[in-house]
Amino acid sequence: MAETHTHTHTLTCLACGQGNRLPADRLDQSPKCGTCGAALMPAKPVAIDLATLERAARRDSLPLLVDFWAPWCGPCRAMAPEFERAAGLLAGRARLAKIDTQSHPDATVRFDIRGIPAFILFRDGREAARLAGARPAAQLADWVRGQS
Repeated sequence: MAETHTHTHTLTCLACGQGNRLPADRLDQSPKCGTCGAALMPAKPVAIDLATLERAARRDSLPLLVDFWAPWCGPCRAMAPEFERAAGLLAGRARLAKIDTQSHPDATVRFDIRGIPAFILFRDGREAARLAGARPAAQLADWVRGQS
């Protein structure tokens, strides 16, 4: 009798910070957090704080793309709809989150952000790549896919 091994992903809930394990083949089935019920694969970028970012960056097996931005930044505001479009282009392949550097200046220091908008791709417990400056959704999605 052949053994079947299901690949699982570890995902931090971006709403409550709890870790969740789920089979890879369930990523496209709208999985929810076992603790709070929030979507684990949200269709749009999620606003997070530094503690949640650090947990997700350290534990998650699925890539996490984070937009470091601020409400006073014109290019950041212009980038917001493109970042949301990129979430759709990367559905099932990566999760997208945003961290407001004005509300969370400790994130700017922790990740050595020197200009915004800035994007950091986290994968398998570490920073995999970073990119600076606003750009179209397709270009951002292609960049993420190229890092895999």
